[in-house]
Amino acid sequence: MTTDSCASSLIIGGAASSPRAPLPTLPPLALYIHIPWCVRKCPYCDFNSHTASPVLPEQEYVDALLADLDQDLHAVYGRELTSIFFGGGTPSLFSAEALGRLLQGVEKRIPFAADIEITLEANPGTFEQEKFIAYRKLGINRLSIGIQSFQQEKLEALGRIHNGDEAVRAAGMARQAGFDNFNLDLMHGLPDQSLDDALSDLRQAIALKPTHISWYQLTLEPNTVFWNQPPVLPEDDTLWDIQEAGQALLAEHGYAQYEVSAYAQAGRPARHNLNYWSFGDFIGIGAGAHGKLSHPDGRIVRTWKTRLPKDYLNPAKSFQAGEKSLSNDEMPFEFLMNALRLTAGVESRLYPERTGLSLDTLAEGRREAEQSGLLQVEPSRLAATERGQLFLNDLLQQFLN
Repeated sequence: MTTDSCASSLIIGGAASSPRAPLPTLPPLALYIHIPWCVRKCPYCDFNSHTASPVLPEQEYVDALLADLDQDLHAVYGRELTSIFFGGGTPSLFSAEALGRLLQGVEKRIPFAADIEITLEANPGTFEQEKFIAYRKLGINRLSIGIQSFQQEKLEALGRIHNGDEAVRAAGMARQAGFDNFNLDLMHGLPDQSLDDALSDLRQAIALKPTHISWYQLTLEPNTVFWNQPPVLPEDDTLWDIQEAGQALLAEHGYAQYEVSAYAQAGRPARHNLNYWSFGDFIGIGAGAHGKLSHPDGRIVRTWKTRLPKDYLNPAKSFQAGEKSLSNDEMPFEFLMNALRLTAGVESRLYPERTGLSLDTLAEGRREAEQSGLLQVEPSRLAATERGQLFLNDLLQQFLN
């Protein structure tokens, strides 16, 4: 574990910063719950997911999740949960009974906000309408459905276990079960995908009337099958055409882009996502889960949990694999890496409120980014320009020490 004195000073761009101050208020608090099993590992996936055995250890894993949460309760400081996100893996492989026991256990430990958003990731191949109804009765009020494509040849290339008809039915089943808020996850830049193919997928997604669409380009990540056996992906010119035409189509149908790969109907951005990108706090429980927790004295600590399910379930091993206190010189990059993904950015005041550092610590990098046309010249906001959104890595380099 790395620790830094809250009174340590920082040099950015040749100017000494103020010491980090105690936080005036703590950020909103969310909970991320990782369920690491899938029916089958997809060849592009670099998430912490593992092929499920015929019988999942639901009871043991729920017990472990609650025990894991107990160890993080010291960082709640009287706050309530504003959102919960079940990610994976495929959380919908778990029964409603198991998820219900888990949610009851969480609420006994941390109060829920009256308008809490509770999201469950699910894949069309695991859907049963009876499960949906039961999930909704538990208080889960948002679904994120992993479609990726509606076209059979593309789904086969991606190693998906559902077909296009199942994907369409999944959205209808969700609505019939009472979910009036759901996301469809869709990829573009797929193997041998044309502009028409990509727009056809988007039009089908829009026709299902989700409140939110996550639309992002397939990338080849290390430690995946695709990294070692790369498929033939579209040329850069085609990728650019897909991006431009797709964004125009989404905007035409009322899906406003609020983050690099997130589009939502009015008033429907994912609250959990917004908290994450605005440097809010989140407890992470489950195999390989990450967390970020602020303390009143100004410490901001990132945590990560034991990655392999067998180790996470082993009573002889610790749930927590590590933690790191963010130092002052890391803070500008850490904050902006999140906030600048939001197309509207964040209000400038959020930086001192969430980091305990003065805005002066951003001054030199901010000037350079504004002069290069990557950051908006707007004293009350920290927001990338359209060019800055396209070259976000270049923009963030201005704030690396």
